[in-house]
Amino acid sequence: MPKQSSDSQELDIEFRNVTKRFENVVAVDDMSLSVERGAFFSFLGPSGCGKTTSLRLIAGFDQPSEGDVFISGKSVVGIPSHKRPVNMVFQQYALFPHMDVTDNIGYGLRQRNPKPGKQEIIKRVDETLEMVRLSGYGKRRVWELSGGQQQRVALARALINHPTCLLLDEPLAALDRKLRREMQIELQTLQRDVGITFILVTHDQEEALSMSDRICIMREGQIIQTGSPRELYDEPVDRYVADFVGRTNFFDGDVIDITASTATVKSMSGQIFVGSQPKGATALAKGSKACVAVRPEMIAIKAVNDASHSSNISINGQVMNRIFLGEHSEYLVATEGCGDVMVLSPRSTESMNRSFVPGDHVSISWGPEAALVIGNT
Repeated sequence: MPKQSSDSQELDIEFRNVTKRFENVVAVDDMSLSVERGAFFSFLGPSGCGKTTSLRLIAGFDQPSEGDVFISGKSVVGIPSHKRPVNMVFQQYALFPHMDVTDNIGYGLRQRNPKPGKQEIIKRVDETLEMVRLSGYGKRRVWELSGGQQQRVALARALINHPTCLLLDEPLAALDRKLRREMQIELQTLQRDVGITFILVTHDQEEALSMSDRICIMREGQIIQTGSPRELYDEPVDRYVADFVGRTNFFDGDVIDITASTATVKSMSGQIFVGSQPKGATALAKGSKACVAVRPEMIAIKAVNDASHSSNISINGQVMNRIFLGEHSEYLVATEGCGDVMVLSPRSTESMNRSFVPGDHVSISWGPEAALVIGNT
């Protein structure tokens, strides 16, 4: 009998000191995490960080070398995938081309023992088709559907068995950008409607930020930081997270002063930066190496002779490149002593002021509230 976890009753997924080795390769390294019931949780990281292995440990396709995996408070170590209360949607959907939509969706029900009656299967398939907004598509072949419709069939097939958790292995990777954005909204809506735990694996930070309640950032088989999208974006614990989640400008230097709420950094060129230390980050000491992280959308750009700057940091530079992206413009500004700086200027700001072109001399600025001081690792 699987042992019962005494303190996991409100958790759908829990890892306790889980390690997974493939011969000499450690894919997951002493991982402990918990996923609350009904959450939309994402594993985010580059290729080879261990996120897909973590999903496979939940699904039962792999077993841990050490540690324990719990689903709904019960250890599932040693339990095969087909006996776990989870279903997976794969990147390529894995639909059966010789079956129509109805047969694809009802496939899992027909494999159950005891198998539901024919009318019960028809009823469940129709309900699930309505859930994913494909009513009337039951008799179509999968090759007659668009990419987004195929993905919804794959979701319906996974949801019809009412799993405790739905596992999503980069399910949007094959879609174009516009359709991917539409499906992100649909997945969020569907997750709220069905109320079960969704666990997503992705290397796309925009995808994770836009859909998830909580995100686990991984590197080399280890968890670097877990938090809400806002926490990871606004309070990254180190340079790796700040660089991986969103775009960031980094300015390296030495810590010359520390207070309860701020740190002051002096760069090699002599520029002084002031910023706050993120919660959960390793505490800095006076004299230690650090970097100042500033998001490009937090930086103002104006003409050099514009006296309206009120921020404490103001650096002159020259526009090297401008990319118009509709809702904002992206500038690359070369500065003396601070390198190239990326600035995102919203269209509303440019409509009130002027836009700049390569070669223009400008001043970029930000206040201390826009800067984070973190360890330079």
